[in-house]
Amino acid sequence: MQSTDVVVLGAGIVGVSAALHLQARGREVALIDRTGAVGQETSFGNAGLIERSSLIPYLFPRDPAKLIKYALNLLPEAHYHVSALPAVGPWLLRYWRESAPERVRRNIEARRPLIEHSLSEHEALIQQAGAGELLRRTGWIKLHRSEETLAAGLANADRLRAYGLHIDRLDSAGIAALEPDLAPIIGGIHYRDTAAIIDPAALSKAYADLFVSRGGQFLSGDARSLSQEPDGRWRVETANGPLVAGAAVVALGPWSDFVYGPLGYRIPLGWKRGYHMHYAAKDGAKLNHPILDADVGYLLAPMRRGVRLTSGAEFARRDAPPTPVQIEVCEPTARRLFPLAERLDPEPWRGARPCLPDMLPIVGPAPRHRGLWFDFGHAHHGLTLGPVSGRLLADMMTGETPFIDPTPYRADRF
Repeated sequence: MQSTDVVVLGAGIVGVSAALHLQARGREVALIDRTGAVGQETSFGNAGLIERSSLIPYLFPRDPAKLIKYALNLLPEAHYHVSALPAVGPWLLRYWRESAPERVRRNIEARRPLIEHSLSEHEALIQQAGAGELLRRTGWIKLHRSEETLAAGLANADRLRAYGLHIDRLDSAGIAALEPDLAPIIGGIHYRDTAAIIDPAALSKAYADLFVSRGGQFLSGDARSLSQEPDGRWRVETANGPLVAGAAVVALGPWSDFVYGPLGYRIPLGWKRGYHMHYAAKDGAKLNHPILDADVGYLLAPMRRGVRLTSGAEFARRDAPPTPVQIEVCEPTARRLFPLAERLDPEPWRGARPCLPDMLPIVGPAPRHRGLWFDFGHAHHGLTLGPVSGRLLADMMTGETPFIDPTPYRADRF
């Protein structure tokens, strides 16, 4: 039987980052994933943003007119399966409660330390991994199609400037100067502190390659086999045979309940499914920044493979068959905004963002099991927060003074 100090379950950006930080503190670490590959689930399909400017969480809408449209599936930024409502409805109610103004203020302050260190933590790992060619310090642009929504966007920008962020208002001429191949539009907001990754899966792989080059083990295995031995160590079955470790980290994103559920934890983990499709650009057109069409609900991002169109949120059973209606609805609008050519993928990619109702992750010890640790629930910000939450987790697991207060992310806060 093999043994190691720590086993990390899940080889997305969150798990790989945690493994690197633990390794850097002298721990022998094994990284386990059922796919035998790195970053092929949720970490594969995001918009590629390290969202240094996203202090305000994605909130459940409270405008009655909008809620009616959502209920009728009329807005492409959100879509739901009626058949899934019995399963997802209770979670949506908790999400709505956590989106109340007084709770949002609390949650902004709770997420602030993670967001403020997110880019610097990535930059350190990117340098060590030799992956600098994947990083673009372009910021991202939110476009608005009406004066009303632009005014609301500018009000949010003003709130964020108070935190020292660099944000520019753009009129139609300003947008054209930055993105000459976009169709004319009323205005937008350039969030300059955010960075972009042109191949999120390649970044996860670069981090994993760094981990392995430093002596880490990467094994194929089933996290659902995790069990605690009589001596307190944790055992998991791998393709190389059983492995035991003094500590185990659950970093399985939307599948984390496969481990914590059988152990008796009732954590309100939900998920927002999402889709993407890549396109070629027509006639040499170029997209220089990630662009959010805020009034419609999709994002265009320049990637190695082409221009990636990412959808809004879909509320459905986690593993239900794909229903990429948001891609189909948004594609014609995206083609009018930017000259997209042919599709480059055989079908839209689908993933699931793991979300807690307060849009904060769980990072820290499992309350009732010694040696078990949680690092999941990063919502829309898994790529953004992987390295910073990995550093925080490693601080706690190795007995160091945490570099930020871990209290807001504890598992027993619900």
